[in-house]
Amino acid sequence: MIVPDILHNAKTENKNSKNIFITGDNLDALKHLENAYTSKVDVIYIDPPYNTGGDDFVYHDNFKFTDEDLAVKLGLNEKEIERVRALDGKSSHSAWLTFMYPRLVIAKRLLKDTGVIFISIDDNEQANLKLLCDEVFGEGNFVGDFIRKTKSQTNDAKAGLNYQHEFVLIYARKAEQFLMKGEIKNTDNYKNPDNDPAGAWVIADPSARSGGESGRFEIINPYTNTVDLPPQGRYWAFAKSTFEKWVKSGKVVFRKEIKDGQRGFIIKKYLAELRSDYNLVDSLYFTDKQFMNQSATKYMNELFAKEDLSFDYPKPVEFVRKLLQYSTQKDSLILDFFAGSGTTADAVMQLNKEDGGSRNYILVQLDEKVKAGSEAEKHGYKTIDEISRERIKKASEKIASAHSFELDSKSPNLFETMGQACNDVMDLGFKSFYLKTPNITTLEKIEEFVPSEELFVDDMISPFSAENLQVNGGADGVSTLLTTWLLDDGYPFDSKLERIEFGGQAIAYKNGSRLYILDKKWDTEATKDLLNRIGKNEMIISTIIVYAYSLEFEALRELKTNLKTNLDEDHKVELLKRF
Repeated sequence: MIVPDILHNAKTENKNSKNIFITGDNLDALKHLENAYTSKVDVIYIDPPYNTGGDDFVYHDNFKFTDEDLAVKLGLNEKEIERVRALDGKSSHSAWLTFMYPRLVIAKRLLKDTGVIFISIDDNEQANLKLLCDEVFGEGNFVGDFIRKTKSQTNDAKAGLNYQHEFVLIYARKAEQFLMKGEIKNTDNYKNPDNDPAGAWVIADPSARSGGESGRFEIINPYTNTVDLPPQGRYWAFAKSTFEKWVKSGKVVFRKEIKDGQRGFIIKKYLAELRSDYNLVDSLYFTDKQFMNQSATKYMNELFAKEDLSFDYPKPVEFVRKLLQYSTQKDSLILDFFAGSGTTADAVMQLNKEDGGSRNYILVQLDEKVKAGSEAEKHGYKTIDEISRERIKKASEKIASAHSFELDSKSPNLFETMGQACNDVMDLGFKSFYLKTPNITTLEKIEEFVPSEELFVDDMISPFSAENLQVNGGADGVSTLLTTWLLDDGYPFDSKLERIEFGGQAIAYKNGSRLYILDKKWDTEATKDLLNRIGKNEMIISTIIVYAYSLEFEALRELKTNLKTNLDEDHKVELLKRF
């Protein structure tokens, strides 16, 4: 179940936010996201744990999926199931590969055709991950990799090697539709001194390293009769016929006066001819100090007022910000399902601040306990996700404080004093959700009926409340059920529900042409009211979802019968019962 943090989400800075933070196992999160976000994500960045199934591996997978689990729960097809079976036991790394495989399969489904995934990985699993990604995304969709320098000096050198880097594998959903954009090209040197109608230009190098004899011919200046040939070992970068066309069009200009060392002609390279406004991205770009782990540690200490939270493998925010700069549009959706300390959220906000973008993120982080006796524990943090959420808040405040808002000195809370002003500039809030499995028996969980056992409790809603699921936020059971159903029905987190009263007392919730009924008060009058509104075209409803445990048996039967018999063909409604 997906439990909303009602109290957090209702705050001014969060209530209209499209940023999402999910606490829980990322495989469960990905399964929930699939219906609503398939082909909706532009960029995925993940930094998965490099463990290979040891005792300290915090994720709950036992790596023993049945074929039914893989098909029904994870949605894998027969070929994908065969692949999992081939991975299982193939090597000492099989547990880690089996752990990663279903997550990557669903991640691929979430990406747009123009989307891309970046995966940080060290040498422990780099080779295995490359083979796995070739299988999941296809070898032809491997874009390349970055090398990121992580440290200056290793503490565990092997055979005298100072190993100081990690890899970032890059896979596109469809390589032919993905293009990475580097830094914007500096075009200040393009001028138009002769008022060429083709626009600004620079002088291009006319020679090339390769070519045949057709690329070696004389070019005679008609004003000075000077003869030019390409330099020794090089060739003209054009055919003779092309050169003649350029002369006629004005792209080639012969010099009337030639100084020492000059050719008798110039070739114009027009600004309009640039194939891209961006430079290529250097695969060795991330080797500066600002991209190293020590930079991330320093930043976190400053952000948390010098609390040493001691993340083992921190990722510098500047590193992730650059990845996103090179791969996103201003309105892109970014997913990170190994969120760690929340670097990706920080990077998204900083990039939006820099270029005025409206990117949003979805982060998933397991409620992994901090290390016993650690500085994080001493400062009151119990789990990693707590640190991540707090980091996002602090980063948001830091960004917000850079803007000119008139603050109320009576309140120490930056967001409270600026109200909605901050989010009018950019989305600096986030909505928080928890993944929890309720300890309750429902019909789909019954494997064998035992008459002597009491299967259900009278109240089948309150077990889904935040209090009973032992999470923060004050959500009641209805909020949890609706949040879960909406996402599973294909509606994104920012979908709006309309609360509607029927028959004077019963409440239902409408999203588009779907109506959700969970109210015990639903009765004959509510059904009459509903049918009347549908029949008079006051309300367009195509599907009604009923929580069958809530409605009295007679009320449910009456609703089902009347929908079937009292509506004409133009107003037919499908009734779905959920348990």
